[in-house]
Amino acid sequence: MQNRAALKMLFIINPGSGNNPTDWPTLITDHFKGHSHILKIYQLDDKCTTDMIKATMEQFKPDRIIAVGGDGTVKLVAAMLVNTGIPLGILPAGSANGMAKELGIPTEAVAALDTAVGGSTVCIHLVKINDELCIHLADIGFNAFVIKKFETEASRGMWGYIKAAWKVLWEQPRMQVDIKVNGKLIKRSAAMVVIANATKYGSGALINPDGNLQDDVFEVIVVKKISLAELYKMMVTHLSYNPAKTEVYQTSSLTIASRVKAHFQVDGEYLGKVTHLDARILPAAINMIVPGETA
Repeated sequence: MQNRAALKMLFIINPGSGNNPTDWPTLITDHFKGHSHILKIYQLDDKCTTDMIKATMEQFKPDRIIAVGGDGTVKLVAAMLVNTGIPLGILPAGSANGMAKELGIPTEAVAALDTAVGGSTVCIHLVKINDELCIHLADIGFNAFVIKKFETEASRGMWGYIKAAWKVLWEQPRMQVDIKVNGKLIKRSAAMVVIANATKYGSGALINPDGNLQDDVFEVIVVKKISLAELYKMMVTHLSYNPAKTEVYQTSSLTIASRVKAHFQVDGEYLGKVTHLDARILPAAINMIVPGETA
């Protein structure tokens, strides 16, 4: 890594992300020895509050903030940076790291650190769903139920997801949902409905081939029927959807009403059951640091 103009960088570390054994404070400090950058390391713990993090940000006044953790950590930090202009970088330390993969950020620590310092910035939209910020993907139905099951599995990664999905495949009934999108009311029997800000789940499953974090819309994917063949397409072949089983809509806002309570997740965090969702785009909400030289 070449010396660059000195930056003030705040690293917000979640020590519990993904059961990652890396000593991040030591790795980060050692990486920047001999350089003029000013570092501050803030480790999250059970007593930490958003007000405490914000106070640290206001006192330190960083040029950029680096979230060290998984999608939950990135989401936590992103929520405090909306419309501030402060760039957000990621050191992937979670079990899935969906947003880091989406942005092409290296999974190897040193390469990710180099990206955090020397990468370029892109301005992306986010999605607000009820009171939750969504940086990546949210859904109701099948996948949210899988995430609930996944939390109890000993296996992690894709294999753990497949095991949980297999169990849910035989348990999950279809939902009866009313979806209001682009001025139209759509009534469907569905296995799940995805509010997609990104293209892939952290597991690697391609759910939204048309996703673009820099446009003015997000996608709504209505999966009418889950089958082993469709799961295989999402996770392995990435072939086109069967339109008889899956529909895709683009919008900047929508509402979803389910006749019964449906499992709900945002960015890999299971949030219980809901009967109603309101979603709207937050355009040009945050600057993300991605690979590539700064112009």
